[in-house]
Amino acid sequence: MTAMVACESSLDDCSANGAFDGVASYEDALAVLEQALVFGIDPSLEGITALCEALGNPQTNYPVIQVAGTNGKSSTARFTAGILRACGLRVGLYTSPELVYYEERIELDQSVISRADFARAVLVAHGAATKLIEEGRLALITEFELLTAAALWYFAQVQVEVAVLEVGMGGRWDATSVVDPAVAVVCGVGLDHIAILGSTLEEIAAEKAAIIKRGSIPVLGLGTQSASAVFEQRLKETGTHEAVVFVSAGDVAGLASRGVVMPGFLPPYQAENFACAVAAVEALLGKERALAAFAPAVLTPAKLSPAILNTALAKTPLPGRFETLRTDPLLIIDAAHNPQSALALAATLSHLQQEQQLDLSSTTLLLAVLEDKDGIGIIEALRPLFSRVAVTQTRSPRALDAHKLAALVAQNYHGEIAVFESVERALDTLTLETAAVIATGSITLAGEIKRLLAQ
Repeated sequence: MTAMVACESSLDDCSANGAFDGVASYEDALAVLEQALVFGIDPSLEGITALCEALGNPQTNYPVIQVAGTNGKSSTARFTAGILRACGLRVGLYTSPELVYYEERIELDQSVISRADFARAVLVAHGAATKLIEEGRLALITEFELLTAAALWYFAQVQVEVAVLEVGMGGRWDATSVVDPAVAVVCGVGLDHIAILGSTLEEIAAEKAAIIKRGSIPVLGLGTQSASAVFEQRLKETGTHEAVVFVSAGDVAGLASRGVVMPGFLPPYQAENFACAVAAVEALLGKERALAAFAPAVLTPAKLSPAILNTALAKTPLPGRFETLRTDPLLIIDAAHNPQSALALAATLSHLQQEQQLDLSSTTLLLAVLEDKDGIGIIEALRPLFSRVAVTQTRSPRALDAHKLAALVAQNYHGEIAVFESVERALDTLTLETAAVIATGSITLAGEIKRLLAQ
């Protein structure tokens, strides 16, 4: 592994190859990221590879678990980091997108990094990118490439023992794929981002399967079975067919027999994500014996102990994933943003109704979707459960107009529809009505509600 300067908790005295040598300002970091937004998505690993090389290839300093999937990847990544932390390891976590603030994307030991450290890391990455551009070795750098490089550099500086990286989109050309993962997790495959990843499950699966590389241990969730031939081909190409771990329905159901107690506040679908995380960590500890050697009770002999798993479940935050923000009146946000995740949410709501833990007849669905998403599919998954739907639009430039969304909801629907021009107005009105609210349809809606309640 490449030797690098390391700082225990603060980056005040850290530098990287002379890439940045000034005072770190959070506002400066935000400005840099905003400028990079104009470059959109770059379907190539050339930029992130050059940037990491300029930073001393920080990603080679620690083993990585990389997590991809149409749905469930964020929760799986968080559970994975939570289990590793419960094992006593120093863990870096990189997720996207943020709900409210940029720095939420980078965590150390399940805590969001400070704004000062975030700014320092981003400006170090930007300094290295600027030098590459000036030298003609790089044409541009995207926002996601900057953030990814910043996270990888930061993790090396604070000497994480393991890093968990959530893929932003797809896998093949995602900036996180600059790493050679020790464990490559694909939770599942669904139709999303079809304009970029492909219009069929097979095409999308191929993009996600690309994170599996020679030497990695693949962990394939239940949701990959619909494109099993694609993954089998990738396993053969990379010589990983003998190392692969398939997470089965039996593994999910078998959590209870292992002494795992799923908390009542977690939706049933999270058991599948947790099973993927368990498989990923056990694969890593089986491969990286030095990590497992410190505590024999953790692995007995190749299974994590119930105490570790239950600690992780209790202490792992899942922001924006069926998260209760208020109990009186009830307000739950969920980041479901495609038909597959909306169906999972609908199943959870139906289960809670059957268990008499939630009365959907007096609950309002607050919906906001993005224009490039399958709004009709999301609506059809959730609309039958509610007699009242409130629609709004977020501040995202990709937001679907609230009136257009209302027209979609109105098709073959005889319930009440309320239209709000902004999330703030919707939240204020529904709160005054003391209505129980389930807010979903986009990650941006979940984020705006969290921001408003924090004010």
